Amino acid sequence: MFKSIELFAGAGGLALGLEQAGFEHIGLVEIDKSAANTLICNRPQWKVLCEDIAITTQGDLEKEFGIKKGELDLLSGGAPCQSFSYAGKRLGLQDVRGTMFYHYATFLEKLQPKMFLFENVRGLLTHDKGKTYQTILNIFEEQGYITFHSILNAWDYGVPQKRERLITVGIRNDLAGRCSFNFPQKHEYRPIMRDVKLDTNPSKDECERYSEYKEKIFALVPAGGYWRDIDPEIAKDYMKTCWFMGGGRTGILRRIGLDEPSLTVLTNPGMKQTDRCHPIEVRPFSYRENARIQTFPDTWVFCGKLSEKYKQVGNAVPVNLAKEIGLEIKKTLEEINNG
Repeated sequence: MFKSIELFAGAGGLALGLEQAGFEHIGLVEIDKSAANTLICNRPQWKVLCEDIAITTQGDLEKEFGIKKGELDLLSGGAPCQSFSYAGKRLGLQDVRGTMFYHYATFLEKLQPKMFLFENVRGLLTHDKGKTYQTILNIFEEQGYITFHSILNAWDYGVPQKRERLITVGIRNDLAGRCSFNFPQKHEYRPIMRDVKLDTNPSKDECERYSEYKEKIFALVPAGGYWRDIDPEIAKDYMKTCWFMGGGRTGILRRIGLDEPSLTVLTNPGMKQTDRCHPIEVRPFSYRENARIQTFPDTWVFCGKLSEKYKQVGNAVPVNLAKEIGLEIKKTLEEINNG
């Protein structure tokens, strides 16, 4: 079984998907205590480090994870990427010191895994006119990797949700001539909300609730509709200053329909400009329903307060998307092993 280490592991969406694809995690790093407890609760055999990755990076990584430089099959994770640009001197890691990406790149430098998987938001591709992502690619190159990247929509890979992620995969230069890599092919069938098990009147321990006022307004919105589908005077009173904003504002008073995928699952169910109302009941989705939309199995337990559970689910990589990418990475690693 191929061995992997995951950084910024969160509640385990990426890790679980990679496990389903055939990877054995020998280490995961996650600073958030509730998310780390989620990982430990579900996979007590995993080595989970609940600490600031800056501390982890300073240590002896080969000793910490029991693996020699060059032996690790895969490094995975998605670091938050602040804006940074080259000064034109190609200083490598010095350019991004003090950022979360610096620690991801340092792991690459110290462990030199055969491959890496770096996932992030779509917006990183164009952030700061593309300079931020170009800096990242330059550093990957300097660390000795050839890279491939693509925007993947989770809806194309067995996830009932429109959620786009920027996926970057790297192969170490000395191995690149012995293998190839392809991003997963899109599925013919794309699931919708009818494919998701929905709860009936979940408890307040599992589901946030709207205020009485907001509930009355949402009761007027048909499934699949939004603010334009109700009396404009009522919508204007609810939206207040948002009424005068430009754009379609299609996320406001948005009620998901059964015959469409969910919009991107978020970390907070109560934001006015990004409403996600349940298609059948007048309430937000429960955290467990959100987890199903993210393709977590119901056996996956989330630890912490309700708000922390929503946050963990919303921040996760959809499990099915992670699995599909993992299967393609596995094919490449098998090619490497077969020479």
